[in-house]
Amino acid sequence: MKKTSTKMAQPKAHSSGTAELLLEIGVEELPYQFIAPALSSLITEAELQFGFYSLSHGSIKAYGTPRRLVLVIDSLAIHQKASTNEAMGPSKSVAFDQAGQPTKAAIGFARSQGVPVESLRVRQTPRGEYLFAVNEDAGRPTKTVLLEILPQIVGTLSFPKAMKWNEAGVRFARPVRWLVALYGGAVLPIEVAGIKAGNKTYGHRVMGNGKAITVSDHSSYCRLLKRQGVLPDQEERRVTIREQLEKICEGAGLGLNADEDLLEQAVFTTECPCAILGSFKLEYLAVPSEVLITSMKEHQGFFSLRDKKSGSLAAHFIAVANNKLKNMSLIREGNERVLAARLADAKFFFDEDRKVRLEDRVKKLAGVTFHQKLGTMAQKQKRLVNLVTIVAPLLKPGTESYETINQCRKAAQLCKADLLTGVVGEFPELQGIMGGEYAKHDGESEAVSQAIREQYLPRSIEGELPRTIGGQVLSLADRLDSVAAFFHVGLVPTGSEDPFALRRHATAIVRIILEGDLRLNLGECIKQARTIVVNDGFKGVAGSEQEGCRRIAEFIFERVRHYGRLKHGLRDDVMEAVLKPAHDKTLDLVDLVLRMKALESVTTKPEFDPLIVGFKRAHRLVEKEQWDRKPVDRARFEHPTESALYQATAKEREKMMSVMTRGEHGQALDTLVRLKPAIDAFFAAVMVNAEDPAVRNNRLSLLQEVDDFFNSFADFSQIVVQGG
Repeated sequence: MKKTSTKMAQPKAHSSGTAELLLEIGVEELPYQFIAPALSSLITEAELQFGFYSLSHGSIKAYGTPRRLVLVIDSLAIHQKASTNEAMGPSKSVAFDQAGQPTKAAIGFARSQGVPVESLRVRQTPRGEYLFAVNEDAGRPTKTVLLEILPQIVGTLSFPKAMKWNEAGVRFARPVRWLVALYGGAVLPIEVAGIKAGNKTYGHRVMGNGKAITVSDHSSYCRLLKRQGVLPDQEERRVTIREQLEKICEGAGLGLNADEDLLEQAVFTTECPCAILGSFKLEYLAVPSEVLITSMKEHQGFFSLRDKKSGSLAAHFIAVANNKLKNMSLIREGNERVLAARLADAKFFFDEDRKVRLEDRVKKLAGVTFHQKLGTMAQKQKRLVNLVTIVAPLLKPGTESYETINQCRKAAQLCKADLLTGVVGEFPELQGIMGGEYAKHDGESEAVSQAIREQYLPRSIEGELPRTIGGQVLSLADRLDSVAAFFHVGLVPTGSEDPFALRRHATAIVRIILEGDLRLNLGECIKQARTIVVNDGFKGVAGSEQEGCRRIAEFIFERVRHYGRLKHGLRDDVMEAVLKPAHDKTLDLVDLVLRMKALESVTTKPEFDPLIVGFKRAHRLVEKEQWDRKPVDRARFEHPTESALYQATAKEREKMMSVMTRGEHGQALDTLVRLKPAIDAFFAAVMVNAEDPAVRNNRLSLLQEVDDFFNSFADFSQIVVQGG
């Protein structure tokens, strides 16, 4: 009887001592949203594992379709790197007795390091001669290490939803049906979820022949899968879909409503993408385009199209099928039937909604909960009416304020009523948009309807901002109210947890103000928003009004820091220097960021670091020393440099106040720089802590004048410089 070898096949190595790794996890159809994060996780975990196990490698790539997750690693070393580990033990004098024999200390150290006591080495260190244990690790063959690594990599994959489907008890997004694990063409006999790895994969569920495909490497894997109707590389599918969309649009004379989210969905819901053009009845174009576009996108994953000449929505769509037949008319007709039913529903909701005015829906908001601790949506809307009345004049003072306030009040009175409409019930993402549409239908002014339409802008971190005054006021008021309300009842973000999207609201506040160049006092807005919430009678957390406002301001400042870092590349210490004293002043975010940019610019000047070193010396003295803090007495000056510093400070302070009023922050900082010679001369000539207490106190008062002068622009003690 012939014996069967149980030895693992040897990988085919390149001349460079490397080989290719191919891992495929074959699954039932994955939700498209799960695939991209899983691929990113595969790459990250592979990099961590191979680094930890000292395995050098080339490029790491991950591919994904609805039926497979693939990891490909090029030029993976066939053997771990050899390593030498050294551990220092007791000193030589402790480790050996007078006869030169090892003591218990040496024997115990050797045992703890797993080496013979005679292999311990004596080395000279700055502290004297000490024992060292040296472990030489030649490493293991990569194929052996991979048996440990690959199941760990697969096991780290997590999904928003996971399931168990067999006795193995492993949780995964969908059942695992097959595994491919090849290293240098040889199968790695790993096992995951009760499935043993091999060299066989499967093609397209419809276009393939249903038989297993034997592969030997990445190249044959891609080639054979393409024959079976699968494009495994998502980027290749992305390019294919783009080309198909462009070709269809060009042939039909239509323009595509580009949508990267839809493209991502098409990429990860197909293995063999095939775009087809469909149409719907012209009568549905009477429905607002946002409703039609949303219905096509959210319910069917269809791309909407526009007429190239007029720019209006066209009665056509493009669907990306996961199949390529000789006759695609059946698929097209099926998509048209399904979409027609959806659009009929949307038109019905739209027609029915317009039969009831927004004003008549407002009273029913009392039955809609905003939050269990914060009452109803009717209460929130009432707070917004009060808050926009305060925010609007701060945003746009002058002769037009009265008209602006009335428009903002009207928009606030109606802004949440569309939550009770059929279209918004079907498509929650159309909140505000439909409110603006229905307000316009009800005869409200363009300013009011547009403010309602823009109230939720920006809808994402980088999203479009409100463009009208009314939209800016309503969006700011809505977000300030939400932040103030949740902070009042103690529901604040912690760590990565932010269930009420308060960070997104704060970021939106920052963007609206800064990118809209709105010169309003944010501190006053925060105070009023919080007061209105408190007056609603909700049970809040303990703390004074000042403390509550400060917490909210600091929360928004954190978003200012994030914005300054990403948008302008500002240093953290520069931003902190400007923001730290800002709590006690008018919170004009535009002015604060202008100060940051000016300060960042001046930090590059060669004289800046020495100037800050001198300032910090003065700052530490007035902060640390005990003194009477009386005003400066010029009669007590004993050295000309004292008088010179006093006069220079007064002169430059006057200039600074003048340029600061005009917002010329660069020139304001120049006044500080010009103070450097006087500061340097003062410290070089006099001893601040003089023996005479009166002279000492007077010199500290003079340094306090310098400190106050600097701090009138920013807290320069936060600036990090060499020598400071």
